[in-house]
Amino acid sequence: MFCPDLVLVGFGNVSRRFVRLLEESADELRGVHQIDWRVVGIATARHGVARNLRGLDLSRALELVERGQSLAALDAPEQDGGSFAAPAASGVELIEQMTEAARAAGSVRPLVVVETTVLDIGAGQPAIDHVRAGLRAGAHVITANKGPAAFAYAELAELASAADRAFLFEGAVMDGIPIFNMVRETLPAVRISGFSGVVNSTTNFIITAMENGREFAESLAEMQAAGIAEADASLDVDGWDAAAKASALANVLLDARTTPQRVERTGIGHLTGEAVRAAVARGNRLKLVARGARRGAEVVVRVGVEELPASHLFATLGGQQNALQLETDLLGSFAIAQLGGGLTQTAYALVTDLATLARRSPSIPGRRSTDAPRRTSH
Repeated sequence: MFCPDLVLVGFGNVSRRFVRLLEESADELRGVHQIDWRVVGIATARHGVARNLRGLDLSRALELVERGQSLAALDAPEQDGGSFAAPAASGVELIEQMTEAARAAGSVRPLVVVETTVLDIGAGQPAIDHVRAGLRAGAHVITANKGPAAFAYAELAELASAADRAFLFEGAVMDGIPIFNMVRETLPAVRISGFSGVVNSTTNFIITAMENGREFAESLAEMQAAGIAEADASLDVDGWDAAAKASALANVLLDARTTPQRVERTGIGHLTGEAVRAAVARGNRLKLVARGARRGAEVVVRVGVEELPASHLFATLGGQQNALQLETDLLGSFAIAQLGGGLTQTAYALVTDLATLARRSPSIPGRRSTDAPRRTSH
C-alpha cells in the first residue's frame, strides 16, 4: 500500500476539486490502486495555514475556505509530544515544518507536496520555490502550475533525480489529458522533434463565440465565472498562458532551456468579430496556435493567431476543445485531442500524478522505483 501524507500549497478551485476527487474515488484508490492518502498540511495566501500530522478534517477545511474564513481553527501545533517551532507564514515554511515534524515523529509515510498556486508569468514564483523546497526536504512534488516546468524544468528535474524523488506536472498542459505521462511511459526510444497545438481553452472559446456573433468581453467573462480563465485575463488574451505551456512543452519534450518571455508571442486581443467571421466566410478558421521545433542546435517556440483551412485538425476544435500534435522520428506525426476540459479535468491530472507515484512505489510489490527524467529529444 502507498500511504502518502499530502501537503497542499494553495487551496483554490483546483486544489479543492482535487480533494473532492480523492474523496469521491477513495474506495477505488485504496482497493485498486493501493493508495491510502491523508492531508496533513494546507497553506493558503488568504485563509492561513493548517497543520496536523494525524490528518486534517477536509470537510471542515473546505467549509471554512468556501465561507471565506481562516483555517486557523484546524491548526494543531502540538504533535506527538512535540510542537512546531512557530506558525508557518508561507508555503515554503509549511513544507519545511511538515518534513521536520514527520521525521521527528518517526513517520514512514512518504510526503507529497501538491502545488497549485496561481501562475506568475514574470518568474514562475513562488511555485518554483515550493517545488525546490519540497524536493530538498525529501518530498515528492506534483503541481498543476505551469511555472516550474516553463521556467526551471532542467534545474528541478536534476534536483528531483539527485534526491531520488519525483517532480510531476501532468496538469500543466491540456488539463488531465496525458501528454507528459504518455511520452515518458509509452514512447521509449522515440525522438520528438517538434509540436504544435491549440492549448488555451479560453481563447478558443472566445474565438468560437465570436464566430457565432457573441461579443469578446461577454465570452471572456463567462470563462472567468466558470473558473477556467485566468483571474488576470491578460494571461489568456495576450497569449501568456499559451506561451507558458509552449515553454513547458519545449523544455520537457525538446530539452530546451527557454522561458515564456523568450517565446515569440501574439495573443487574440486584436481580433474583432468581423475578422473572425470573415475567416469563416473564406472557408477557414482563426486559432491561437503554439508551436515548437528544433532547428539545428536551437529550439524555436512561438504562439500566434493562424488562419487555418477548415479541414485542418485544429480548425475543427470548437469551444473549450484543445489538441496537441507531436512530430517524431519513429511514429511520424500524431495528435491527441481534448474534446471537453475544465476544472475537474485539471484536478484529475493531480490524481493521475499521485497514481504515478504509487506505480513507482517500492512499497507495492512489483512496482518500480522513481525514474530519472528522460530526455526525449536526445
